[in-house]
Amino acid sequence: MFLLGPALLEVSARRIMNRLHDSHGEPALAAAAENPALSAVLDQHGAAIRDILDHGVEDSAEVPPLLLLAGYVRGLLDQAREHQPATAQDLAEMIATPMTGAPPTDWTAADWMQLRLAAVCVQAQYIS
Repeated sequence: MFLLGPALLEVSARRIMNRLHDSHGEPALAAAAENPALSAVLDQHGAAIRDILDHGVEDSAEVPPLLLLAGYVRGLLDQAREHQPATAQDLAEMIATPMTGAPPTDWTAADWMQLRLAAVCVQAQYIS
């Protein structure tokens, strides 16, 4: 018997990670190649992500790493949306960029969330 559940989860995870890589991963990695301090910050975020997923998720060794990363991204974004006041402008921005919001134009001035999302992309490179 063929189960669609795991296959659909992986397709969804790949879609999330591909969109995130295009919006945050590629630009951040390009900026980090020119700025060692940014590279170090991404490495620190990456280490924190690995610790959270390895030690903070029960049975994480049995879940495909890409699903863990995509789930982590969804959790970050859901939590960020819960803590933002929902003004008309906020809602319009979420509709325009429903996944991650706009990436920064200057990665040296990126906020915590933007750096964390970029670091997820770096982690995904090691498993893809």
